[in-house]
Amino acid sequence: MRAFAAAALILFSAAAAAQGYPNKPIRLVVGYPPGGSGDFTTRLIADELQKDLGTTVIVENKPGAGGSIASEFVAKSAPDGYTILNQGNHAIARNLYKNLGYDQKDFIPVCRVAVGTTILVVKTDAPFRNLKELVDYARANPGKLFSASAGFGSAPHLASVAFESAAGIKFTTIQYKGGGPASLSLLAGDTQVMFATSPTVTGFIKGGRMRPLVVSMRKGSPSIPGIPGTEEAGAPFDSTFWFGLYVPAGTPAEIVKRLHAAAAKGLAKQEVRDKILLQGMDPAPSASPEAFAAEIAAEVPAIERSIRESGAKVE
Repeated sequence: MRAFAAAALILFSAAAAAQGYPNKPIRLVVGYPPGGSGDFTTRLIADELQKDLGTTVIVENKPGAGGSIASEFVAKSAPDGYTILNQGNHAIARNLYKNLGYDQKDFIPVCRVAVGTTILVVKTDAPFRNLKELVDYARANPGKLFSASAGFGSAPHLASVAFESAAGIKFTTIQYKGGGPASLSLLAGDTQVMFATSPTVTGFIKGGRMRPLVVSMRKGSPSIPGIPGTEEAGAPFDSTFWFGLYVPAGTPAEIVKRLHAAAAKGLAKQEVRDKILLQGMDPAPSASPEAFAAEIAAEVPAIERSIRESGAKVE
């Protein structure tokens, strides 16, 4: 009887919390520093959540370990809807890192935000005018091209590994804590090549400081016209990424639904969609939290196979 009463009290408390939600500021955590697609999508969706929920949404950047530091922080936070994570598929980190302090079961998926591809860029004054010239140099000089990476397990890291395998070349990869620091290393000449998410380098490309050589999709990307796809460039492979919202396991279902509705409403606005498209990404809100969870689960086998075949790992 006491157990039943306790369970009823917990359910009543959760329902009451959901009914009054939100009544204080919300933290939206991202595992990457300012300057990349993770930060861009986080700040964009934070603004939309804030408008719809009527409360302050504070963005917190907790970079490191391919987003794992931020993921663990959110996984161990109170399941009350006031700490949210913007991250990709947790299967990536699970297959790259040992002894993670969290697992997919520690989260409830809420809503996917956007899908994107990566771009291989070099400095504008680099001697490589196209991908063939870069590949020819890399084959003749294995390991002599230094590649800037946004961190182990990041979309640019996995794209670079896939490209090296497809082209039969090998870079010397330098890991940074996000796309912003990696971009600065390329511009400074400390590295010579870089795969990056579109929001990270679009401004540098438009400003004439970086030259794009290829996007990491076989047929190219409609969101990033004018840059050849990998098939046209002669090293066919596909590598895309996405960001989406999660809350800690145990968060009341009504809060999850409320957050999904707010995110989907914001992503349906044309001005928001235009901002995402300008960054070379595609807005991709999930139909429901359940649909998002199913989409995540469906792509896990492909992620595991891709990482296993690529040989990518944290050393």
